[in-house]
Amino acid sequence: MRTSRRPWPVWVVVLFLVLTVWRTLSRRPDIPDRLPPHSEPVRVVRVVDGDTLLLEDGVRVRLLGVDTPETKRPDHPVEPFGPEASAFTRDFIGSQPITLQYDRERRDRYGRVLAFVYVGEQLLNEELIRAGLSRAETRFPFSQSMKRRFQAAEQTARESGRGIWQRESEPASRR
Repeated sequence: MRTSRRPWPVWVVVLFLVLTVWRTLSRRPDIPDRLPPHSEPVRVVRVVDGDTLLLEDGVRVRLLGVDTPETKRPDHPVEPFGPEASAFTRDFIGSQPITLQYDRERRDRYGRVLAFVYVGEQLLNEELIRAGLSRAETRFPFSQSMKRRFQAAEQTARESGRGIWQRESEPASRR
């Protein structure tokens, strides 16, 4: 009696291919595993946009509690005040070293380091919000005291009609 080998069912082959493609596409680019030193000076080599920095060791840093208007998002137009937010961040840092402070979550879903960024004694995250170039993003888990600082900075920007809050503060007849 002759035994014949049965071919694999088609669904097994399809499942294997789908899993292989998914695994390949879901790999993040090489991201350094270590975090930059906490509270020690580090250098920024490029301001990616208003709320994202590239450090000299290749680590990308995303400012906690801040979401500036987009300038680099693929298939998305540059948003109003996005270029101003990027310029503000670039000018605020200049050629000075920055120090990073971390909170509970250290990385976002894209692998970027989440941090509060200080230039000297000034907190860049807070100053972007105070300048009206970002909303205070308080829905994510980080320090309640920082959330209150950021909400107060946003209130100041709103009341002064700065940046993204300009239109809201103008009377309807001037819009």
